[in-house]
Amino acid sequence: MSKELLLIIETVANEKEVEKAIILEAMEEALAAATAKTITGDCHIKVTIDQKTGEYIAKRVWTVVDEDAEIENYHAELYVDIANEKGHDVQVGDTIEEDVEVAEFGRISAQAAKQIIVQKVRAAERKKVIARFREKIGKLVYGSVKRVTREFIIVDIGDNAEALIYRTELLPREIFRINDNMRACLVEIDEEAKGHQLFLSRIDNRMVTSLFELEVPEISEELIEIVDIARDPGSRSKIAVKTNDGRIDPVGSCVGMRGSRVQSITNELQGERIDIVLWDANPAQYVINSLSPAEVVSIIQDEDRHSMDVAVKEEELAQAIGKNGQNVKMASELTGWKLNVMAESQAEEKQQEELQSTMQVFMGALDVEDDIAAVLVEEGFSNLEEVAYVAAEEIAEIEGFDEEIASELQERAKNALLTQAISATKPADDILAMEGMDESLANTLAENGIITMEDLAELAVDDLQDVVDIDDKKAAQLILTARAPWFAEDNQ
Repeated sequence: MSKELLLIIETVANEKEVEKAIILEAMEEALAAATAKTITGDCHIKVTIDQKTGEYIAKRVWTVVDEDAEIENYHAELYVDIANEKGHDVQVGDTIEEDVEVAEFGRISAQAAKQIIVQKVRAAERKKVIARFREKIGKLVYGSVKRVTREFIIVDIGDNAEALIYRTELLPREIFRINDNMRACLVEIDEEAKGHQLFLSRIDNRMVTSLFELEVPEISEELIEIVDIARDPGSRSKIAVKTNDGRIDPVGSCVGMRGSRVQSITNELQGERIDIVLWDANPAQYVINSLSPAEVVSIIQDEDRHSMDVAVKEEELAQAIGKNGQNVKMASELTGWKLNVMAESQAEEKQQEELQSTMQVFMGALDVEDDIAAVLVEEGFSNLEEVAYVAAEEIAEIEGFDEEIASELQERAKNALLTQAISATKPADDILAMEGMDESLANTLAENGIITMEDLAELAVDDLQDVVDIDDKKAAQLILTARAPWFAEDNQ
């Protein structure tokens, strides 16, 4: 039987294309399991097969435990003092091996070996599949539909591998039947899953990227780079491209002659429209490109809020916004900026309102007439900080101003900012007048940025207790009182 055993191991390893060591290990486990059944109790058996002769030996393994320990399995554990009495020079944690007779490799052990070999082979095949496809994550894979259910589709992607794609990862109204060919993006490998481990998607952004890499050689050759992508799967995508070679037009290369390249991608994605945008390092120009073909008249960038007010011609407003706001939403996603698109007249009106508001701030805080406030606004000053901390020479150089006026304006601006900073740490009148509120508590809240009733109303009980040391009941009562105006508005 010894030579036959080696032959079996060799044959199975070749047929299943797995390492011989895996089949050998399965055989040893099967023989160990068969031998353990011939011995009373839950004992631990280890079988070793000689890879040259095919002979195998069995050992019963005992684990040495401390003499004060509570033994859980008397058939596999041995107290250290008893082991020493038997002549074994061992310590706690060591193992003792005793020779036992190996069970005959009969029908029962052969059946057990078969089951273990199947398990081992499947595990080995799964590892090989994972190793083959790990580098393909985010890339296109090709396959044939093997099975269709209500929730998912099983796709045979070759190399003895199957992948699963949930219906939620298909494009809207997309239908596949058995034996249909499919191209999809490999998005995930679940190495711990017992069932299918490879997962596909046709709505992932990388699907579009991979299709362009396939259709546009300049992208695969890294002469053109896809920088950003925004996608409404099945409806529309925007991709931003740039060139790494000044001689190449990235947009034209992606579109192809008479639109051939982008059209083939659109066909693959069930008619999904693809807008190709020229990437620009200047955020404002990038936004202008992303809203094309709508023509941008003016754009105001707010760095603090990371937003832009974009003005377009009245007749192009609907085009710039898009159906259900799709165009501006995708442009915002593509560029990373919050975009407020408006008609040219609306932008002018908003700008005038902001200029008037800034003038009022200057007139009140700096105690100046409207003509001086208007001059400051016209010169580009938009807040008190700019007036207070810009170089005095810049103000003095304004027509009609001098160094004395510049110095006085800056002094007034600094005083106004100081007053604002002090008042910002004082509780508002509405929170002071609240039922259950006292001045000391209100001051403590104000020091932590809770100035108004609205600020207090937005807190949870735990948040309020992090600021002041009060019990749950009082914290809840204060918050409910602060929220009373909310309930009044709802009732109205």
